Amino acid sequence: MPKKPAPKATKKAKPVQAKLKVPVRRKTAVVETAVARAGIKVSAVPPQATAAPKPAAPTAPAATIPALPPAPEGFVNVFVDGVLRHAKKGSTIMQACTDAGKEIPHFCYHDRLSIAGNCRMCLVEIEGMPKPVASCHWPVGEGNKIRTDSKLTIEARKGTMEMLLINHPLDCPICDQGGECDLQDQAVAYGADRSHYHEFKRAVDDKDIGAKIKTVMTRCIHCTRCIRFATEVAGVEEFGATGRGENMQVGTYVEAALQSELAGNMIDLCPVGALTSKPYAYTARPWEVVNTEAIDILDGVGSNIYVQHRAGQVMRLLPREADAINEEWMTDAARFSYDALHTNRLATPLHNGKAIGWPEAFKLLVPELNGARVAGLIGNLQGAEDAYAMREFFTNVLGSKAYAGTPANWNLTDAALLRGYTPFKQFEQADAVLLIGANPKLESPLLNARLRKLAKKRIPITLIGAPADLTYKVQNANLESLFDTKTNPLANAQRPLVILGAAVQQHLQAQHIAEAAFAAAQRPNWNGYNFLTPTGGTLAPLALGFGNADSILSKLDKTDVLFIHGDRDDVTPAQLKKFKGTSIYLGTHSTPLAQACTLQLPTAAWAEKSFTSLNMQGTAQTSNQAVTPPHNAKEDWKIYRALSEQLGKTLPFDTLTQLRSAMKLELPTHKAAKVARPAKLAPLAAVQFPYYLQNAYLRQSPTMHACQAEQGTAKISPSPRAPVTGMGPQKPKSQPAANQKGMM
Repeated sequence: MPKKPAPKATKKAKPVQAKLKVPVRRKTAVVETAVARAGIKVSAVPPQATAAPKPAAPTAPAATIPALPPAPEGFVNVFVDGVLRHAKKGSTIMQACTDAGKEIPHFCYHDRLSIAGNCRMCLVEIEGMPKPVASCHWPVGEGNKIRTDSKLTIEARKGTMEMLLINHPLDCPICDQGGECDLQDQAVAYGADRSHYHEFKRAVDDKDIGAKIKTVMTRCIHCTRCIRFATEVAGVEEFGATGRGENMQVGTYVEAALQSELAGNMIDLCPVGALTSKPYAYTARPWEVVNTEAIDILDGVGSNIYVQHRAGQVMRLLPREADAINEEWMTDAARFSYDALHTNRLATPLHNGKAIGWPEAFKLLVPELNGARVAGLIGNLQGAEDAYAMREFFTNVLGSKAYAGTPANWNLTDAALLRGYTPFKQFEQADAVLLIGANPKLESPLLNARLRKLAKKRIPITLIGAPADLTYKVQNANLESLFDTKTNPLANAQRPLVILGAAVQQHLQAQHIAEAAFAAAQRPNWNGYNFLTPTGGTLAPLALGFGNADSILSKLDKTDVLFIHGDRDDVTPAQLKKFKGTSIYLGTHSTPLAQACTLQLPTAAWAEKSFTSLNMQGTAQTSNQAVTPPHNAKEDWKIYRALSEQLGKTLPFDTLTQLRSAMKLELPTHKAAKVARPAKLAPLAAVQFPYYLQNAYLRQSPTMHACQAEQGTAKISPSPRAPVTGMGPQKPKSQPAANQKGMM
């Protein structure tokens, strides 16, 4: 009888084991079951055949990793490229790397804006993370090991840069951002030398958003800095993004001019050439101009700025970072009004409209001053040195104290104006704000941006006066509550902030309001009293003892010679035509007021001389001379010095340094007077004035006329091309701007 073939155990056992998908811990039991079903006999191994286990070889003790030293309180330990650092808890990876001296490229991140994380250029490698992270928003953690120079980080940045350049046009040679473009710099430093993208680029129509900003939206990389600034800082939600993906576009939702006095800062924030200055377009390159540090005298904040000039001509104005003053912002009135420096200027002395030289002007003027009754008025766009030279000339040369600086329609005494002010940095500590007769959006846009920060923190802001759109919510109160300790909005505040505006200056009971406001703003070690000054040249004459102009204008019939140093709105050409004496104008432009004077002496404008200004908090700042005065114009103090020599009583300074050494510019401190409540309080008037044409200097700027035409309307004003020849509401000649399409 033939034998049955032996079963092939291996062939039957493997399929069974392969089909079973079970955890590792059950594999042994499954195999044993399969073998038993197949009828395979497994013989046991004799005990003596089992190899004796070898004794384990002695091993060296495992090396122990030393524990990190504890970080200081409020900090965590992080490693940046292998170096141990202490990073503040709650800070971001980018901030930790920056503190360690490592440069992290970025486009969308900005210190003063919210974090968006759009551009992804700030990617870094963190050990343990599956992929690079955006360092601008990723918080630091204990023991993080950050690599900013690893191969993964470098390749991630190259890929991000390649994506950002997919639709960016190759128009750097004609772009006004060229030479100061973040995209150019980072493409060279962190990008690749070639692209994998060879398809057609998209193109986007340009947006017309007014006379200040030129747009080429094909260059936009969607960093949204402009959107966040408009919404968070400027407080105008008129700028945003529509569409998604490749169809996303940034601009105004409807074609209209941006209604913000701070819109020009979006130009500085834009990292590419999508938003550039329209008045500056195609006029200069960054490497052609010279930067001079200066102070903006057109705003009471006293913004720190750069004057960029070439060949003796001012080409552009840019903000300079000063965290305690203007942070890094600048008003549009200061940024775009530099064309007034080249428009309608007084370039040589004029006598009754006829050009004469300086010797002839002095020859005509000296006989008029000998033994005459002389009075003088100074404007609010002059430096402290100009006011000091004028005071010394009147006091020591002419023997007269009839000089004034405060406008005639101001009903406040010097004591109410010079009481010390709250430093701007301390505004963030305030727990309640009271605005009295003020519209900071028009009177001081930069100060209004600081108040927006308080409003976002839910600090209560109360407005006494006519309602106004301040870009944040305010509570309304009546003037009577200021004099009532129970209903006073600041009754329970520990660090109150009181801000008086233009409506108080002209109020008949201004002195009573100022005394009550000063009393309400006082706390131990805290002075919350503030007054909005229109320019940086307002406080210096007050500190030097200049009085109110009403004391001069009310006695014109008893005056033989009237000096008007700088333009003023409280003196009209009609008044001067009725004036029987000799009127002398010292100023920069041929305004109607200047043309009504007998003798016109040309002086240097703010960018053409070095001067000192006092901002609204009493801080003295020095501005440097950027360019020389035009033709035969002279610096203001030099005119008084030369005239004093002609009169035989030479002033004791020959240089600006000597003048400043003699000048003591200190704000006197005045104590509070007794608060007396009037029997009947008149309401405060609304603060309304043309922001872009608020003084004679701005009224000489064609750009400012175009901006004023756009304010409060959706109308787009044509770009100005022709200069303004005089002062007034007339519109400058202009022509429509060319419609420039985006490049492919």
